Amino acid sequence: MSYGNRPNTSTSNEAPKDYEVPHGPSDSVSEVSFSPTADFFTVSSWDTSVRIYEANSTTGAAIGKAIYNHEKPVLCCAWSKDGTKVISGGADNAGRCFDITSQQVGQIAVHEQPIKCIKYIENHNLVLTGSWDKTLKYWDMRSATPVLTVNLPERCYALDFTYPVLVVGCAERHVQIYDLSKNPSTPIKSLISPLKWQTRCISTFLNRSGYSSMGNVEGRDCTGYAIGSIEGRVGIQYFEEKDSQSSFSFKCHRENNHVHAVNAISFHPVYGTFSTAGSDGTFNFWDKDSKQRLKGFSSIGGPITSTTFNNNGSIFAYALSYDWSKGFVTQPQKSAVYLHTVKDDDVKPKPPKKR
Repeated sequence: MSYGNRPNTSTSNEAPKDYEVPHGPSDSVSEVSFSPTADFFTVSSWDTSVRIYEANSTTGAAIGKAIYNHEKPVLCCAWSKDGTKVISGGADNAGRCFDITSQQVGQIAVHEQPIKCIKYIENHNLVLTGSWDKTLKYWDMRSATPVLTVNLPERCYALDFTYPVLVVGCAERHVQIYDLSKNPSTPIKSLISPLKWQTRCISTFLNRSGYSSMGNVEGRDCTGYAIGSIEGRVGIQYFEEKDSQSSFSFKCHRENNHVHAVNAISFHPVYGTFSTAGSDGTFNFWDKDSKQRLKGFSSIGGPITSTTFNNNGSIFAYALSYDWSKGFVTQPQKSAVYLHTVKDDDVKPKPPKKR
């Protein structure tokens, strides 16, 4: 494997001029997540709330639609495939589900420690939760007990899946890869991250041809994952090494002698290019295949903690808030969520630059 190739980063930075979502949370944002069916999005926060908004793709504005709460900080949120339910997990060790139609909320999961990650596995109609108690649990929302409990080598820090492949990043740089269609209880690979420092985020990706049609990704090949660390570095990892594609890592979110965490990685649903966002307050769009940065934006003045594209890739949402990288602070900075209108030229793949 080669980790020496770095994307070209010569593209100049542009100051983002984006819309601030009104009535945002009063504390750090843990996750922003778009509905897979419409321009609704959720914002989970350390202020114990999960807020639901509707974005207007024409005007770039947003309005609040609903809010519900956990008993302690909320660490993650996601949507059901049909866009009718919001799921969330938090430091109260509970997973909750909010029904968009009935506006009712109920508990659907429980762990011994905080729930750091949550996903809806539509192929099995189950909710997956990953916790600091070193377990994954699969839940049928009609039952109080998990369908399956999977032990992890360490605390769950990040996970993502493109069915049937699930990738879980744990403390101490452990990475577990599962095939959900065959045996979700036993990893098909147990690895150590190629990055030398703590894992912060993971995002799975398809091969380039898999992004040509939008919608259901079932049946399209998940060919690898991107992993980000606290040391300003991203690893692009392919499950199978081929002549045309080999795993590599590159530096980003660094300024002079300052190294910042990569807090979020999101893949564009149409083009398969991706974004990174970090503690330095910047976000960038990249093309992993041509190994170059497509567009860079200057700092918004504080860490970006979460990012997401809407279902057609025309809106990019990101959260400005304190990311706890400096421990407890008495006066944390402002928390806000912004909507960025995506220009095609900023995210379209480009041919490799001649060296």
